[in-house]
Amino acid sequence: MDTETTVSELTLERVPEVVRLCRRALDLPEDATEAEPLVTTLWVRAEADRTVRAFGAYRDGELIGVLICSLADGDSRTGHVDLVAVEPRRRRQGVGRALLGHAEQALAELGAVEVLLAGNPPHYAWPGVDVRYTPAVCLALALGYTQDRTAWNMTADLSYDGSPALRSTEAAETRLAGQGVTVRRAEPADLPALAAFARTTFGGSWDAELAGSLGRPDAGCHLAERDGDLLGFAAYGSARPSWFGPMGTAPAAEGSGIGGVLLRRCLADQRAAGIEAAQIGWVGPVPFYSRSAGARIERVFFLYRKSLGSA
Repeated sequence: MDTETTVSELTLERVPEVVRLCRRALDLPEDATEAEPLVTTLWVRAEADRTVRAFGAYRDGELIGVLICSLADGDSRTGHVDLVAVEPRRRRQGVGRALLGHAEQALAELGAVEVLLAGNPPHYAWPGVDVRYTPAVCLALALGYTQDRTAWNMTADLSYDGSPALRSTEAAETRLAGQGVTVRRAEPADLPALAAFARTTFGGSWDAELAGSLGRPDAGCHLAERDGDLLGFAAYGSARPSWFGPMGTAPAAEGSGIGGVLLRRCLADQRAAGIEAAQIGWVGPVPFYSRSAGARIERVFFLYRKSLGSA
């Protein structure tokens, strides 16, 4: 580590300073623009549900790098590095290496036996390391991390009225209504039923992500139901205003067109909020999103892991 660089733990009072650093240090405009919700999600909001540690790298009293890490929800043996950002003019000077070393030590002291450079749902900003963040990829490899998965996002273009992502849902909703299906905006009072439906039908952390989409600014959810029974949901803004997801349709309702309606309702909300490109995060069914919204694969992420025994 450069002898002029010191690393210390940060408290929440430093959030505004960290946000300003991330605006300068996140190279991709779509990330820099959302620096404030990113930091808020990964640090302020996540801290209410899991153990989070934040570290700052300093040189001559100036904050030149930041790292946020956490323990996995429900698994204290797994740590996650959620964000690393270094001032562009301070790169290749050992700053990222120093931050990651402190994070590994802190997570080990908390009981973690491995560290992932991968999203830690429900509070995450990326599935992993965007391949365009080349310095981060080089750092991971230099410190002994192994790539074990690849993930991708799809982009839905909301920048013009004729976009396939903004096709009207009116005719489809009329057809569904004839089948007894109601499609509507979800309200906070719907959360218990939505969370139970997501948990029992799909598992994972979607119930918690739904909690982050209902009743919050720049976020929302739409649902489909028949005779009081949920058939599907789609949400957006849980982690970032421009990100869509999660969404799910009951197996018995697949192929009914409900998913496409719920998807485009959410995208219309995001367009109304001024978002010109929605990110469909950590995508599974690529053909569905391509067909329903003209979405294209755009962001690709490498997910890394490292056993702390090999540190």
